[in-house]
Amino acid sequence: MHHPTPRFLRRCASLLLALAAFATIPLSAAQPPTITPPRAILGFDIGDDYRMMNYTQISALWQTWVRESDRMKLESIGLTAEGRPQYMAIISSPVNLAKLEEYRQISKRLAMADGLDEAAARQLAKEGKAVVWIDGGMHSSESQHSQSLSDFVHVMLSQTDEEVMRFLDDVIILAVNANPDGVELVANWYMRNEDEKARTFVGMPRMYHKYVGHDNNRDFFMSSMPETTNINRVLYREWFPQIMVNHHQTGPEGQVVFIPPFRDPFNYNIDPLVIIGIERVGSAMHERLISEGKGGSSMRSGANYSTWWNGGGRTTPYFHNQIGILTEIIGAPTPTPLMFSPAKQLAKSDWPMPAKPQMWHYRQSMEYSRSMNRAVMDYASRNKENLLFNKYRMALNSIDRGSRDHWTITPKRIQEVVTAATAASGQAVDITTSGVMSPGGLLGSTVPMELYEQVLQNPANRDPRGYIIPASQADFPTAVKFINALLKNGVHVYKANAAFSVAGKNYPAGSYVVKTAQAYRPFVMDMFEPQDHPSDFAFPGGPPLPPYDTAGWTLVNQMGVEADRVFENFDGPFTRVATEFELEAPPTARITGVASPAGYLISHKINDSVIVTNRLLKAGAEVFWLKSEVTVDGVGLGTGTLWIPASAAVRPVLDEAAAKLGVGAIGVAAKPAGEMLKLKPIRIGLVDLYGGVMPSGWVRWLLEQYEFNFETVFPQVLDAGNLRASFDVIVFPGNTFAPGARSSDMSRILSRMSQYVGMGMSGGGGASFSPPAEMLPEEFRGMLGNITQNRTVPPLKTFVEQGGTIVALGSSAAIGAAMGLPVKNHLVEANGDPLPRTKYYIPGGILRASIDNTNPIAYGMPKDGMIFFDNSPVFSPITDTNVKVNTVITFTEKAPLYSGWGHGQEYLQGGSVANEASIGSGKLVLLGLEATFRATTHGTFKLFFNSLYYGSAAPAN
Repeated sequence: MHHPTPRFLRRCASLLLALAAFATIPLSAAQPPTITPPRAILGFDIGDDYRMMNYTQISALWQTWVRESDRMKLESIGLTAEGRPQYMAIISSPVNLAKLEEYRQISKRLAMADGLDEAAARQLAKEGKAVVWIDGGMHSSESQHSQSLSDFVHVMLSQTDEEVMRFLDDVIILAVNANPDGVELVANWYMRNEDEKARTFVGMPRMYHKYVGHDNNRDFFMSSMPETTNINRVLYREWFPQIMVNHHQTGPEGQVVFIPPFRDPFNYNIDPLVIIGIERVGSAMHERLISEGKGGSSMRSGANYSTWWNGGGRTTPYFHNQIGILTEIIGAPTPTPLMFSPAKQLAKSDWPMPAKPQMWHYRQSMEYSRSMNRAVMDYASRNKENLLFNKYRMALNSIDRGSRDHWTITPKRIQEVVTAATAASGQAVDITTSGVMSPGGLLGSTVPMELYEQVLQNPANRDPRGYIIPASQADFPTAVKFINALLKNGVHVYKANAAFSVAGKNYPAGSYVVKTAQAYRPFVMDMFEPQDHPSDFAFPGGPPLPPYDTAGWTLVNQMGVEADRVFENFDGPFTRVATEFELEAPPTARITGVASPAGYLISHKINDSVIVTNRLLKAGAEVFWLKSEVTVDGVGLGTGTLWIPASAAVRPVLDEAAAKLGVGAIGVAAKPAGEMLKLKPIRIGLVDLYGGVMPSGWVRWLLEQYEFNFETVFPQVLDAGNLRASFDVIVFPGNTFAPGARSSDMSRILSRMSQYVGMGMSGGGGASFSPPAEMLPEEFRGMLGNITQNRTVPPLKTFVEQGGTIVALGSSAAIGAAMGLPVKNHLVEANGDPLPRTKYYIPGGILRASIDNTNPIAYGMPKDGMIFFDNSPVFSPITDTNVKVNTVITFTEKAPLYSGWGHGQEYLQGGSVANEASIGSGKLVLLGLEATFRATTHGTFKLFFNSLYYGSAAPAN
């Protein structure tokens, strides 16, 4: 028998040790992975000049790579508005991918502080992996990020350097195309021309999102669009990433890219750890670029981005304890200039390394994006435990703040301190940009310390512990829609399974409860409480600095939902709803009243009653509005109560509405007495312009949701006249009526835009224009044209005189003056000049207003309500005329602001934002307020819906 020698045994031992060590190395690190390069599939490299992938090609790349790589999993997170699968690439080491669900659960438990003490949380932070979301393509004509995302995916799958391998070990990357439909449209439009030097984004016929164009990044607290719903589900209900990166274009003038930190103000509901996290991650990105010699990055004052607003892809995460990073970079498939801006060549802390002006190529932007993404990965890898634990800490902070007395300090509270200090000291106290000062010196020398508790911790101003949404409110189906917006954002909501009492008030079963002692408390507070934007001016007495988006948006008020604040801890027979991904349906309503009714009554207070109206009219049934409100069993059904005479067509529609919509009906034995209006089926023309206008897209979506029949119309149709033959109502959404535009203006705009063909300046649905017809395929030429005073207004006036109705929303309410309606601008100086911005500025907020709900335009509305207002037109009637203008909504208070920022709001007093008048046989309705704004303003939808039917309605008895 042969016995092995000691030398042989040592060799075997060495070999076994080597094999064991090799076995611990992921296969992807042991040998370079074989990943098909993009050129082999596309025929070009990502970042080549004059080349852009569409979403079909991106999907083909990802589907090829997932078959080849053990570092990637691919899944669809849902369908888009046009029915495409929205893919998410999950990228990490093979070992991590094998334990993906375990790491997802760790991320979830830490994000929710789910039954964890600090020791358990720290242990999970050690065991877990950082989760980082990176998206691209949201604003699809901002083409660079939809392309660089796939470039980065390829880097993570194909490279084996030490840094990449560390990233894969420590981080789980979620890479998502944010707007697949738009990427398909934009790339196909750009690549349609065989002559590559003639390729351009300019002149796309419609918006790069089916409905909302650029506003797809304004939908994240409402989640109306399918892509938003998909993304929010992953961010806030499935994966709970610690960092999300949202790439955009274009960079600030004279700079290559904007990266955080952001300028002030930041929203007072956000946890300070979020703000510090943004600073740290952003600084790491700047540092990486500069260390690699990539100049031209800017921050803070380099652009107007802040962390105040909620609703965007990178801002809504702040209210969910996530670090949201925005980048805005230059670059296009067609080489474009990095412009020479002399001021940006002088280095300062907000742009520490200026870049030389030059012709800029796509590949350069790809390299910058690679560096920025690697910087984020490096930060996440090196700070993995801190990121995970801080997510737990922020959740715990939120739960703690919602469990005890807590005060959110806002500018109004500080002003109360100043007022109290002034009264106590007898000296004027002033707030300046450098601090709080008084004539005698620092504020600290004149403000007693006890004012901190007396004012800033006044028990009357403490934050609520929770909110109750009563099931007894008139429009409970809309309240359910509000609840679903919260659920889509991961908020924990409870439902009462029995009647209960809180703070001396009784609530029925089915009421909803939202407590603030939960991880997403910042989002809860932001949806229920008014925003108090600080007064923000360039200098004392100077112009206001515009916020990045709107200044106030409190959703519960926008939607007109009743919610009671509760200031002490409370409990009841509550069960949590939608623990994972389900949404709520309105409770089944009942059809009550007499057994064999002559007809039925339906409350006009319910928004979804318009769906019932549309279904009844399509079924051939009769529908009436009663002029006087009807009360049944002590409950008012709203002015304009619906009366539906019984017929064979009626009951099936009402049964389905009660079961599916939660809209009940009351059978009555006889036809109600008094005046009424009989509704007619209506033919609606919705105005849009070439390239698409976002407010028109939102209205189009709204009309579909509420089951109206309509047709989109363009200026050539309006100019041709004979409109009454085709339409009963023509709707001008905001930004669609701008008479007087000259073709020379359009040529100038087109010439200017051609300099920035790849910079994301078309297709978003912003300022629309008509390019020369010869640029376009024949199928799109019928969409061309502009609204003009000479060609468009005369046929519109004839349309109204012949019995048609025009409904003009927002800025398009200017059509009133253009058609000779006796109204004038209310916001003027004593000499008639428009108020300058230094005196008056309201950049999007919620205002209190008085409503004439006896006017059919406002049927079903309260007498006093809240409206969304965004520097909207405000009118005064001209009385010395034969045409009577009926005012529907007016400002009666000197300080009507509820949520947002209202500089010079006193000028609103006495002005009106909703008016209607008869012209000939028709109606002209001016809804200057933002009655349909981004489909969030459910509380004023009735104004729009009523306006559609009112002009065609006939008096009846």
